[in-house]
Amino acid sequence: MTDMSSTPPAQPPVPGPPPAGRKPSRRKAWLTHGATALVALLFGAAIGGGGESGAAAGSSSPAPAVTVTRTAAGEPEPAVTVTETVTAKPKPVKKSGPPSSFSGEGQYLVGEDIQAGTYRTSGPEKDSIIPNCYWARLKDASGELTAIIANDNIQGQGRVTVNKGEYFKTSGCQEWQKVG
Repeated sequence: MTDMSSTPPAQPPVPGPPPAGRKPSRRKAWLTHGATALVALLFGAAIGGGGESGAAAGSSSPAPAVTVTRTAAGEPEPAVTVTETVTAKPKPVKKSGPPSSFSGEGQYLVGEDIQAGTYRTSGPEKDSIIPNCYWARLKDASGELTAIIANDNIQGQGRVTVNKGEYFKTSGCQEWQKVG
């Protein structure tokens, strides 16, 4: 027969340090903080980025009047108050318009796609197999032969004057630049 009284009763395990090799993930902390910062940035931008108050972007409306109040220092009661009204004048904005130079390939509406005036090209594209530069002034974009006002095939430098409302077609040419 075995004596059970000599065996000590079972003790609950004592909590110790965490198992070796398992550290909290720094990557997870960075991702959590980064995601929180991104959400805060987007939320702030959504609240603060309400746009302009009724004015179209790029419009040049006059700036509001600014009132500056100056009080003379060192004066006993009653103090003298000087008020000035200053109106800020915005700098004139250069109106954007059609470019003054354009590619040697394409069809352009004069006055909308390009400016009216005289343009110059250095001639056919340099890497062209057939050195030929074609241009045409057109009264409309129909593609019909009757739409041609004037046209030419040039081997060297060339100039052409185009008027507002005409179409200008070019093919195989180097860039056209406005000269007048």
